[in-house]
Amino acid sequence: MIEPEIPDCEATRLDTLVGLNILDTPAEERFDRLTRVSRHLFGTSMAMVSLVDRDRQWFKSCIGVTVRETPRAISFCGHAILNDEVMVVPDALKDARFVDNPLVCGEPNVRFYIGCPIRATNGMRIGVLCLVDTSPRSGVSAQEIEALRDLALLVEREIALVHMATEDELTGLSNRRGFALHAEKCLNVCRRRDLPASLVFVDINKFKQINDTHGHAEGDRALVDFADGMRTAFRTSDHTVRLGGDEFAALLVDSNREVAMDAVKRLSEVVNRPSRAGERDYDIHFSYGVVEYDPQRHISVQALLAEGDTLMYLHKAAYD
Repeated sequence: MIEPEIPDCEATRLDTLVGLNILDTPAEERFDRLTRVSRHLFGTSMAMVSLVDRDRQWFKSCIGVTVRETPRAISFCGHAILNDEVMVVPDALKDARFVDNPLVCGEPNVRFYIGCPIRATNGMRIGVLCLVDTSPRSGVSAQEIEALRDLALLVEREIALVHMATEDELTGLSNRRGFALHAEKCLNVCRRRDLPASLVFVDINKFKQINDTHGHAEGDRALVDFADGMRTAFRTSDHTVRLGGDEFAALLVDSNREVAMDAVKRLSEVVNRPSRAGERDYDIHFSYGVVEYDPQRHISVQALLAEGDTLMYLHKAAYD
């Protein structure tokens, strides 16, 4: 067996995949419909929308398969994402990469595989639409390959739509729905591994005055500048979100209150760089609340946000 190579763009590819907020989400009919059509078209026993994560391939949709993920090291899809071409394996027992692969020698007894890479909107190959059967096949026609490409494009479109539903259109940060999906998974990991986590809840002070004095277009610009400040002040591993209006938050995994406060200090330093550079004639001030995650008290993301909101308003009262 030959394990799949790691692409040169792996760091960007993984950041892209995580940023889509689709890993470990429930099954959805929009994807299951496409895997059903694919399996029917090719007459195979299995069809999957497989997303290749750091150490695993996870199935957003799987028909004819009982598991939701397998190790990346033994995955066919790990090989398929290495280039843009449709990967066809007529008989896995005659392919040096897979002849002694556990998925071939044991369940689900893969013999035939065909997979078309799935791209994110930035071009990163994040996964594969693949068909699998327990019997070998002598060949695949050009028409079948073209049909699989068309179906993979539909999968890409659905993934893009899911992402749009979890991203704030103005700032490009996650929106509340996207944050809830991602944060819940992060807190589950922290709970299982006994890792610390902290939430920073932020609200821009007197934002209405910016709109009233400078107009709503300038208010939008202030929100974009603040979001850019969040990206700079927090680590790339921290999950930043525009909750709505002038409210923002960040979830810091494997971080205590001290680390979170350091990020708040950085935010204070960077958020007004445009005004110091003469690009804006007003400063942006904000209030904040910092909460250390306690699995006994914070049974959900909403409980963590609620406490952060309360602490933020206490800080805002002192500011006013």
